[in-house]
Amino acid sequence: MSGKLYVVGTPIGNLSDFSPRAVETLSKVDFIAAEDTRVTVKLLNHFGISKPMLAYYEHNKMSRGGDVIARLLAGQDCALVSDAGMPAISDPGEDLVRMCYENGIPVESVPGPSALITALAISGMKSGRFCFEGFLSVNKPSRRAHLAEVSREPRTMIFYEAPHKLPATLRDMLEAFGNRNIALVRELTKLHEEVIHTTLLEAAEMYNDENKPRGEFVIIVDGYTPDENEEAFTLEQAVELARSYMAEGQSASSAAKQASADTGHKKGDIYKILCK
Repeated sequence: MSGKLYVVGTPIGNLSDFSPRAVETLSKVDFIAAEDTRVTVKLLNHFGISKPMLAYYEHNKMSRGGDVIARLLAGQDCALVSDAGMPAISDPGEDLVRMCYENGIPVESVPGPSALITALAISGMKSGRFCFEGFLSVNKPSRRAHLAEVSREPRTMIFYEAPHKLPATLRDMLEAFGNRNIALVRELTKLHEEVIHTTLLEAAEMYNDENKPRGEFVIIVDGYTPDENEEAFTLEQAVELARSYMAEGQSASSAAKQASADTGHKKGDIYKILCK
């Protein structure tokens, strides 16, 4: 009989948020697959838990995932944890969960804090319908293409961002979305937890080389509200989207075709401007 994978949520700041069931689970499993063992060992030490750990993260998930599956198939139980929050959300843990199902290995949730839900709950932004967009790419063309794709998204959007990338992200969002209302939620559950209600323009002006942001951020952005007479995408926006696809390595023809599908403008119109 195979073992079981436990997907265990960990605190996003305040260690008091770690549930008794989570402590019990980490205490009873055979080993722990952790995003960063240096982070997880601090959590284990705080609760007096001593367990074998292995590192399972983005750059070793293909090779290490097979090791975890082999041990689970041999009957061992494993707890999957990330540095903070629920594993498998904007996290390589999703691959391990999928591999477990493919191999008939049971998966059990041990829920805990989630930064995106916590931030939305205290933001005061519309929460009836929302979408999670995770981390944007560090690659500028990819980041701008992502923002262009969701620029007409009507639901409230939630993004994660690191402090050193926040100023560039805010500038790109302002260019893609216009000056929308946003909430910047930082340092969740920690001493300096803060919710900043502002606009993209004000936020882009606020954070710069002289005023560097601190802490991990959740960015919550108002969804798109169309004008009755406004096109969903202008031809110029469609061309800009195609150019971002070309910057990622696509041919002009392929980029025009994809931008056409994304925006509704004719491929030929887009291609003609691209090749001027």
